[in-house]
Amino acid sequence: MPILGQSLDAKKGSGRFADAFSALVDEACMLAEALLSPQKIIEDVEQMHALQVAADTIEATDPWRADVLRSRASRIGLR
Repeated sequence: MPILGQSLDAKKGSGRFADAFSALVDEACMLAEALLSPQKIIEDVEQMHALQVAADTIEATDPWRADVLRSRASRIGLR
């Protein structure tokens, strides 16, 4: 393999490593933030639970609305 091709392959590999390391650092920062201030997570879980309970309550009469509530509940932790 020509030297140029070897250096390009090395850059691709190091780029993947850098991406993986960056993702690991992001996750570690999020974990540290969660451990330092758990109240936000508790509030999110309580809100998700309330939406799930509401969805279960109206499932028989309004399944479309129940799906909307469950969808909202599933996105709460992503914001």
